[in-house]
Amino acid sequence: MHLADFTPRQDVIYYPCTPVLSAFLDSACRQLQGRLATVLGIRKLQSLLGILSLLTLISAGAADPDSTDLVDLSLEQLSDIQVTSVSRHPESLQKAAASIYVISSEDIRRSGATTLPEALRLAPNLEVAQVNASQYAISARGFNNAIGNKLLVLIDGRTVYTPLFSGVLWDAQDVMLEDVDRIEIISGPGAALWGANAVNGVINVITRSAAETQGGLATVGAGNQAAASGVRYGGTLDSGGNYRVYAKGFEQFNTATSTGAPVSDRFDRGQAGFRADWGGAIPSMTVQGDIYSGVSESDPAGKPTLSGMNLLGRWTRQLAAGGSFNIQSYYDHTERNDPFTFGDIDDTFDIEFQHGFTFATNHRILWGGGYRFTHDATQTNFNTQNLLPEVFLPASLNLNWKNIFAQDEVALSPKLNLTVGAKVETNIYTGAEFLPSVRLAWSPADNHMIWGAVSRAVRAPARLDTDFNLYLQLPHRPLIPVIEGGPNFQSEVANVVELGYRAQLTSAVSYSISLFDAFYDKLRSGQPPPAFIQNMISGETRGVETWGDYQVTSYWKLSAGLSQLKEQLGIDPGSTDPTGPSALGNDPAQQWSLRSAFNLPDKNEIDVAVRHVSALPNPVVPAYTVADVRFGWWINRNAQLSLALENLFNPGHIEVGPLATASEIKPSAFVKLLWRTDPVPK
Repeated sequence: MHLADFTPRQDVIYYPCTPVLSAFLDSACRQLQGRLATVLGIRKLQSLLGILSLLTLISAGAADPDSTDLVDLSLEQLSDIQVTSVSRHPESLQKAAASIYVISSEDIRRSGATTLPEALRLAPNLEVAQVNASQYAISARGFNNAIGNKLLVLIDGRTVYTPLFSGVLWDAQDVMLEDVDRIEIISGPGAALWGANAVNGVINVITRSAAETQGGLATVGAGNQAAASGVRYGGTLDSGGNYRVYAKGFEQFNTATSTGAPVSDRFDRGQAGFRADWGGAIPSMTVQGDIYSGVSESDPAGKPTLSGMNLLGRWTRQLAAGGSFNIQSYYDHTERNDPFTFGDIDDTFDIEFQHGFTFATNHRILWGGGYRFTHDATQTNFNTQNLLPEVFLPASLNLNWKNIFAQDEVALSPKLNLTVGAKVETNIYTGAEFLPSVRLAWSPADNHMIWGAVSRAVRAPARLDTDFNLYLQLPHRPLIPVIEGGPNFQSEVANVVELGYRAQLTSAVSYSISLFDAFYDKLRSGQPPPAFIQNMISGETRGVETWGDYQVTSYWKLSAGLSQLKEQLGIDPGSTDPTGPSALGNDPAQQWSLRSAFNLPDKNEIDVAVRHVSALPNPVVPAYTVADVRFGWWINRNAQLSLALENLFNPGHIEVGPLATASEIKPSAFVKLLWRTDPVPK
């Protein structure tokens, strides 16, 4: 169910809003303003005042709601969800032969998440650690740090990693969360279809079509840690298509260390965009784009800034006998400037196509190819007396990637399917990389599937590996190299074996369990002095990921997840790397989570989530357990007021980084009003 389809339940008693209720709310609002200003310490109360005023107006004109069940989707319906990230074509989640978890639009709404990284915390097969006000470290199956480089992220088909380090800058990635249809998270390699850097996982953020977001929507919210607002409107085009436009703003306040020392990391961000579709809920043609800018609070002498824009077009055609063809192209421009380190400007053009068809009744063939070009330009901004910091040589560089892939899904029997695929991708550093995968899926009974996979994936070199240099300047002496890029740096390699089982035991119970064993070679390392960047770390990681849902009643659903990870990484013979594997990431051995979604009478809902992360080894970060609680009240079918309390159970905790200087994540409260109009009549 999408938010636009929501109507409160009919099997409970609702009381229509009256002038008496309006007067009561007006009085309660005035009292609540004073309490929140005192308890939460909100720096900007104007947003909250707007919420409370709008609440009073809505209440005065509220009407009786229509009828439906508050529960988003039954588990039987969830098993029929179509996913595209595993095979690059729609298939049932129950039949997808991979460790894949889907975050639904309703999951996001009921979590109280205000940013995309916060929404990703819902996935039990991801590690999500908040670094400071705007930065996150996100990975799957280990290697987690702020410049993690083994996770491929797509937003509506657009790859969003930076060529600087093959990772994702999360402060530059945002979407209108109310427009997200689902987020598909694959833990495990996806290189055979998605290419280099899809080593440990793929995150695919998929927004709803313009046809599904008709009418207006507005959100405004504030709390002791953040403030946010957004508007969106969708309508029809004379040409027969649909469109939506949106704008949103977000402000994250300064954090502090565990000693109370302030951290100047306040972050303000604004974004606007549009989407137009022709062809309805399953578009045949899509054009969409975004523009954004942000600024971080830092030293008064200068503030880091970021900005960018993107434009994407996609055309899809359904062919005879179930075949399909689509072509997609996008342009992406990003700018980042830190007055104390360096600035970077990326311009990327990407085009790809894919063609799918059936052959000999039991073969489904998918093949395609693509080309990506990026012009990357950097600029050193600041020199100390003796140290010349981050320098990329050459300062600007043209990069290009070419790829071709093919996949054959063979129905060996009604219950047994074999998928064989491979991708060949080239880059300017190591030439052609061969990325094969073999998957076998067996369904011994309805709603039960056992699957296995063997895959090879690589993390191709980035500019941080080959072009990064750091020098020491002494008076009347030549530059002394401290760090020098590795001109012979090779791709990091992962060979991965996976085994999984997915089942829906009853209409109320479903679960998934996956085992993996990954063998890594040629991982990034440094050899002093100076620190030449090389490939002299190798080893193995293995673990288990499991999650499940239990729909206790029609109005109560429980979800749980658990992941365990064991890493055995070490430096290769001959290496003198003083840091070793700890430079590659800092990972917990265990994570678990439990969520409860409960619908109360009188249009109320309460959501509780508890999550635990075990201690990080190097640098040591203590284990923590926190709880998030959200209470939502549907004022009428078009408006909801909610209060989200996050990071309860302790006065504060650190999620990543040295204990002495890391930002401490403290308990927070966030009040939000969501209002929407009915869809535009067709």
